[in-house]
Amino acid sequence: MENRLQQLHRRLCSCAVFRGVFSHPVFSLFGEYCKQDTKMGKVDAYAQFVAEIYNHGGSLTELVKEVVLADENVYIKACAEGTNVAACIKASLERELNILSEFAALTCMDFAVDMDCNEAELPNFSSFNAYLPLLYEERLRNIRKHGYGIFSTKCMFRFTDEKRLEAISSADKIRMSHFVGYEEEREKVVANTRAFIEGRPAANVLLCGDAGAGKSSTVKAIANEFFRDGVRLIELRKDQLRFLPEVMGRINGNPLKFIIFIDDLSFNQNDDNFSMLKAALEGSASAMSDNALIYATSNRRHIIKESFGDREGDDVHRNDTLQETLSLSERFGLTVLFSKPNKALYLTIVKELARRFDVQMEEKELEVQAEAFALRKGSRSARCAEQFVNSLLSGGRI
Repeated sequence: MENRLQQLHRRLCSCAVFRGVFSHPVFSLFGEYCKQDTKMGKVDAYAQFVAEIYNHGGSLTELVKEVVLADENVYIKACAEGTNVAACIKASLERELNILSEFAALTCMDFAVDMDCNEAELPNFSSFNAYLPLLYEERLRNIRKHGYGIFSTKCMFRFTDEKRLEAISSADKIRMSHFVGYEEEREKVVANTRAFIEGRPAANVLLCGDAGAGKSSTVKAIANEFFRDGVRLIELRKDQLRFLPEVMGRINGNPLKFIIFIDDLSFNQNDDNFSMLKAALEGSASAMSDNALIYATSNRRHIIKESFGDREGDDVHRNDTLQETLSLSERFGLTVLFSKPNKALYLTIVKELARRFDVQMEEKELEVQAEAFALRKGSRSARCAEQFVNSLLSGGRI
């Protein structure tokens, strides 16, 4: 005769809407426990089950909530796309959420009773009663902010060489409040992003200008700033632009808003990726999705690397060719220039960073050393200012 845990396992196995969650080890390890018919086998299987819970913080309930709310299933996809869901699927969803709630509320005592042993003999884990149907209803109401699947808990993603989208585990946590200077330039990008979120007309953005001015950091900060508003960032290398239609297909119909981020963009004149980016910027249906914008950075205003040979030769249409290459940047609806800071702005950035990190130095001495540091670096920049202050904090030679 089945005991309580075996009955729960059988009911879990009957789930269809949330079939995808069972790829998580915590479910398979619970299943292995329920298959054991000796006390020693159960103790060993239980320890493996708890070890998996420990790998995720120690709470079975929080782990199950995370897995369930991130599941990319037929029901949540239909809700996101605004399509009708069959009554039988909805009924299954409600039944399965109740089963998963019961599983998420299991305690060490439940296993101790099943093994007929003292709870103190077993490794413990935390859990609590969480009514998953209510949590799932809240998730569906705010799906345009939370999303689903891999996009539900992470902010930044990359496209791998295996043609998969994966979360960037060590994503930059920079926020807009961390910056000093360039407020006017960043506000243009912020305003554009806010319009994108609100469904108003928004533009693809090119952030161009001198190295070290914070162009890439600005894009990442915006993704972090608007994460709770449903913005996600997908980073593509320039050589991956040929896969842009594939990425767009992956996010098409998703209720979230996506920034396709291309860092340090530049092309040789005959680069095949040039055509793909051009098609995307022109709004080609095969290259873009209506829930995505391209934000690119470049140290070059015109993006295309031009040689003197491009201006000469016997090409009858060389003027048209040059106009084609030089106008790619103009296909971005918004171009924001981050110029090299002058001395006043550079020193303002240095002094503000020094204040934030409580650097104890006379202002005049700080300015002298900051200028000397920039001279050795070869130029002033926001990055140079940050490196200078970090050198003071580390106590190293500057």
